[in-house]
Amino acid sequence: MAGSLDACVAAAAAVLTEAQDVTLLAHVNPDADSLGSALALGIAMRRRGAAVRVSFATPEQVPETLLPLDVLGLVVPPDQVPIAPQVLVACDAAEPSRLGSLANRLDAAGSSVMIDHHASNPGFGDVQVLDARAEATVVLAHRVLVAMGEPLDADIARCLYAGLVTDTRGFRTAGAAAHRMAADLLSAGVDAEAVVGPLMDTHPYGWLDALGKLLQSAVLEPDAAGGLGLVHACVSSADTTRFRVEEIDSVVDVLRTTAEAEVAAVLKEVGPGRWTASLRSKGRVDVAAAAGLLGGGGHRAAAGFSRDGSRGEVLAALRHALGTFDAVERPA
Repeated sequence: MAGSLDACVAAAAAVLTEAQDVTLLAHVNPDADSLGSALALGIAMRRRGAAVRVSFATPEQVPETLLPLDVLGLVVPPDQVPIAPQVLVACDAAEPSRLGSLANRLDAAGSSVMIDHHASNPGFGDVQVLDARAEATVVLAHRVLVAMGEPLDADIARCLYAGLVTDTRGFRTAGAAAHRMAADLLSAGVDAEAVVGPLMDTHPYGWLDALGKLLQSAVLEPDAAGGLGLVHACVSSADTTRFRVEEIDSVVDVLRTTAEAEVAAVLKEVGPGRWTASLRSKGRVDVAAAAGLLGGGGHRAAAGFSRDGSRGEVLAALRHALGTFDAVERPA
């Protein structure tokens, strides 16, 4: 079902209000926005008396910094997700493939709801709560909860706040409505420092040395991205297995501060000849368009993709994608 956002929010609320058994899926390698959305809705549904499970295809464990959000123990491993869920909710998945090995549950579900804010999302699911203007998927999950008449308690608010603060880079990209939502979440009992500290400001000591070496290896290409500049670094498989996803994912936000580069990219080696890439833009380059050319997607200022090949081949493909007319904002 596609239609006006208000109608889709109402339709999603109606499905969840009637649901007796619901499965909520976050995307692979879930972040605070994806898992926070799923858990916020899941907590509300469990307290309504529904049978609830939250899951994701990979990795095997909940990221350490997100564990405190699962106060009711709703997260289950993927092999405990029903083959044909009664109601399936996909949270923050820009396309079905982002659900990984659990994507086949979409077609088998009795009914499905998709809640997402990625501009590259093609639209999927029986009910589609999709708004690229929303700063985070938790903004849309919050709207669904309001439409359901669910009160905000501290546990639900904490999940929503975690997604909001991380996806807006500490509210730097948040609009007025998102700030008002944050105020409501704080009023519901969120301890902002207790949420933000572990998510954004805490790393093990050993990471400092690894981060220093990674930053020393960063390469600046001033002529890339249509002459607007690209800075990139690569994380080896040794580091991707040694450190938490929280550490690895933080590298791109350090690189993005490079004044001489419009685009920052971090290539992460996740297997022999297999890479995932995180892209960030300051606004003049649409990295979602570039990622789309490489089989990925995301937002104008934040996107990613996965690709096979050597490091040099993946970088060459990225340079080409960033130089396309669709990606670079050309002067009039």
